[in-house]
Amino acid sequence: MSEAASPDALVFYSPVDDPVAWRQALTAELPDLDFRVDPEVGDPRDIRYALTWVPPEGFFARFPNLELVVNLGAGVDALMGRDDLVPVKFSRLSDPGMVAMMTSYVVFAVTRYARDIPVFERAKRRGEWEYVHPRPLFDIKVGVLGLGELGAAAARMLATMGFSVSGWSRSPKTIEGVEALTGREGLETLLSTCEIVVCLLPLTPQSRHMLGARELALMPRGAKFINCSRGALVDEEALIAALRSGAIGEATLDVFEQEPLPAGHALWSLDNVLITPHLASITVPALAAKNVAESIRRMRAGLPPLHEVEPARGY
Repeated sequence: MSEAASPDALVFYSPVDDPVAWRQALTAELPDLDFRVDPEVGDPRDIRYALTWVPPEGFFARFPNLELVVNLGAGVDALMGRDDLVPVKFSRLSDPGMVAMMTSYVVFAVTRYARDIPVFERAKRRGEWEYVHPRPLFDIKVGVLGLGELGAAAARMLATMGFSVSGWSRSPKTIEGVEALTGREGLETLLSTCEIVVCLLPLTPQSRHMLGARELALMPRGAKFINCSRGALVDEEALIAALRSGAIGEATLDVFEQEPLPAGHALWSLDNVLITPHLASITVPALAAKNVAESIRRMRAGLPPLHEVEPARGY
């Protein structure tokens, strides 16, 4: 049977991404790809590739010939613990659009604190003119936890803007303008010296609740905390206690241990917390489709996909 006649289909599933945009972008790169949107998958034996975001329990077990799962995002922690996956290749998305989106969110969140915008937001609600004299950016020390593709880009941009930037990662990194730290001592140094801390770490079994009460207590009183990676990296109860006591002055949270954040959750009632609904970085089909298409081409040629994930590491 010729290659053209062989079943070579991709199944798409996402509660938030646009399947029409993805179909157009991906079939422009791979005209011969049979793009199917769940639940209209046809014969499940045809499915070789899956392009997904948080698919429901049992989703992958339906496809006995699945070879590659591409995650619609940078973090693949939700795929690692599943019991409905036969041995397959895992690939995460990595494209300039995703990096730019995350960098813009981090710049917004850090600058909002650096320029005392929450003070003015509260003053406006009171109907009061409250002046806070601006500080030079080099006087504001920002720490970035996680110096992977997203974290490194954010740290580099903050340094370019003039902030005093430190970064922490498990393995040594070199980034121009950024003090790169590693190890437990490096983590404690960053937390204890930075008044704004940004969390961009991957979630792995080892990093779950990595920031607990002890770590949060190292931060200078009134420090600002930004999490746009994964909610489970932080002990949420410890964070809430620190925010209530003023030990941590403000937080910007895009991710949570339970999503959507339930109605009545304690974080909703805290005036010093800005909540966004897990949108710091999204995939842009027109830019990311080349990435996905190249992974499929490589799989067809018997090669590993781009940005392959190591399940043992979780990233």
